[in-house]
Amino acid sequence: MNTESEPKLPAQQPGKALTMAPNRLAGSPACLNCGTELKGPFCFYCGQPDKNLMRFFPVLLRELLEDTFDFDSRFLRTIKPLLFKPGKLTRDYLEGRRFRYVPPLRLYIFSSIAFFFLAALITGDAITVSRDHDDEPVEKTELSAEDQKDLQEALEKVDPALAAEVNRAIDEAQGEETGADEEDHSISFNGKDWDRETNPLIIPLMPDWVNDWVNDEIAESPEKGRQIEENPNLITDKIFDVLPVTMFVLLPMVAFLFKSWYLFAKKFYLEHLIFALHNHSFMFVVFMIMMLANTFAGWREPSEQGPVTSTVFWFNIAIWTWIPVYLLISLKRVYQQGWWLTVAKFSCIGISYLVLLALATSVVALISFVLL
Repeated sequence: MNTESEPKLPAQQPGKALTMAPNRLAGSPACLNCGTELKGPFCFYCGQPDKNLMRFFPVLLRELLEDTFDFDSRFLRTIKPLLFKPGKLTRDYLEGRRFRYVPPLRLYIFSSIAFFFLAALITGDAITVSRDHDDEPVEKTELSAEDQKDLQEALEKVDPALAAEVNRAIDEAQGEETGADEEDHSISFNGKDWDRETNPLIIPLMPDWVNDWVNDEIAESPEKGRQIEENPNLITDKIFDVLPVTMFVLLPMVAFLFKSWYLFAKKFYLEHLIFALHNHSFMFVVFMIMMLANTFAGWREPSEQGPVTSTVFWFNIAIWTWIPVYLLISLKRVYQQGWWLTVAKFSCIGISYLVLLALATSVVALISFVLL
């Protein structure tokens, strides 16, 4: 067989993203793990890198953090296309160019945890309870019975008519306060007030333990409502405890949504799931950027007037404009259909997703109230 006539393929030079810095290499002629002759920084047989670990400890610690979080390489190479090149991460991943980027699931988990942590931190600090219309604390001074008697006697000596008017006003105020304390918070079913024994809520076709649980929650709901009224952070904290898990559970449903609208696109369900992971990661990152920008503007300009506030306002407008454009372009690039068909499917998917998100939000609110 004549091999001289066969064309020789040009030697491919490895990209910088797939190599290591020379100062991190051990320079071994063979793999120290399996003895295979090395042709690069990694052993092609067992995969062990030819790293030099016997170096200055702070340098090794920095490299350990870099390798763990990929801040120096894959993370930075991922964040740019994630924000400014719609659909590129998904296309590259599906076409086999995966090593240079953060894996989709890891990217989603990291961005979602960071987003919900920041949102809970900012929202928890921002919630305040106002007691009056002027947002100023209302100070109440309570007089003892003896002081009230002395005040009444003094008023009667000065002006008996005024004393009678004051006494009448005090009696009316005390009556209103008593009525407010005894306000009826009863819950009605079938035209009657709910009662655990005489008029419980019975859901047809449900087992007894479900109906018992529902009636337990109804019995505890007034007390929970008072707790939330006194401290809104209680329900907020519960929502941010439940929301990350809910969004993660929602992802397979979103992927199924893409699968339904692109039923004849000849794509596996996993491809739709990867696309959903990338788009949700994009949303988490841009929302984090917006929250940080708004927090910075509020810190620099508490009066909400000034150049920083104005800049952040237009910055938010630009991001809210970029979000639907980004999602539309990513849909076009990944599924590669015509613009008219893509816009039509984008509208249908958007409406379906908003309905799904509204249902998920309702479930989160309900679960948060139950867990309170």
